[in-house]
Amino acid sequence: VVVAPSRAGLDEEEEAREETPEDREIRREIEKKREVDVLWTGSCAQQPLVCSRFIVAIGRNAAAFLSSFILDSVCWEVVGVVKLWNEWCRTSNTTNVLPTDSFCLFYRLISDPTVLLCQCSCYVAEDQQFQWLEKVFGSMQKKGLQVTILSTCPVADYKTQESTLTLVSPFLKALKTKEFQEPVCCPLLEQPNIVRDLPAAVLSYCQVWQIPAVLYQCYTDVIKLDTVTIEAFKPLLSSKVLKSLAKDASESTKVLKKFLTTSETHNNIYI
Repeated sequence: VVVAPSRAGLDEEEEAREETPEDREIRREIEKKREVDVLWTGSCAQQPLVCSRFIVAIGRNAAAFLSSFILDSVCWEVVGVVKLWNEWCRTSNTTNVLPTDSFCLFYRLISDPTVLLCQCSCYVAEDQQFQWLEKVFGSMQKKGLQVTILSTCPVADYKTQESTLTLVSPFLKALKTKEFQEPVCCPLLEQPNIVRDLPAAVLSYCQVWQIPAVLYQCYTDVIKLDTVTIEAFKPLLSSKVLKSLAKDASESTKVLKKFLTTSETHNNIYI
C-alpha cells in the first residue's frame, strides 16, 4: 500500500502555533495605522451634533457634483476631516485639497448649522468602514436625522435582461431605507442588483438604526472625473433636500468647468 502525501492536519498545527511577541507587535502597529480618525473643528467639537440633513457624496464624480452645484465658500464652512490610511489611499488633516486628491471633508451650512455635508473621494477599506460609520454617526444625534447618499459605479455592474451595450449611460437608480417616505428622483434599483462598499455600509447602518435614508447611485462607463457623469446627478436638485441648497445654474456651470480644468491640468503633469 502506497500512502499518498497529505497536508491534512497541517493547517491546524500552523494555527495552533503560538503568536510571537514580534508578531503581536507588528499586528498592533498595522491595526493602529489603519485606525480611522474623525477630527471636528470649532463648535462641532462639542458633541453630539444636532443634524437634520446629512448629505454624503462618495467618489470623485459625486463629490465634484456637490462642489459644482451646492458648495461655496460663502454659505458653507469646513467643520471636520477624516484621516485614514490603507493600501489605496492616504488622507491627512489638511482642508486645502485638489480635485484629484484623496480626501474626506465635512461642511456645515452657515445659515442652518443642522445641515451637514460630506465629500468622500478616498477609498475606505472594508475593515475601516465600520470605524467610519461609528465615528461619523456616533458624533450625531440620530433623532430627526435624514441621510442622502450619492455615489457612482461602473455600468457593467448593472444587472438587467437587456444588453448593457444598449443602455444609455450614465443613469441614476435609487435605493432607500424603510423609513424614507419622500418621493425619489429616479427609478428604484431593481433586483438582483446590489450596492457595495461605503455607500452600502452607510445605507445599511441607517436601516439598522431606523434612519430615513436614500442612496442615489449613478451607473457610468467613465471612471475618471467626467462632465456628463457629474451632470447626471442634476435631477436631484429638484429633491426636497437639495432644492433649497442649489446654487445659481450659471455659476454652477462656471465652477464645473474650472473644476475639470484644474483636474486635467493636474493629471497632465504625470503624462
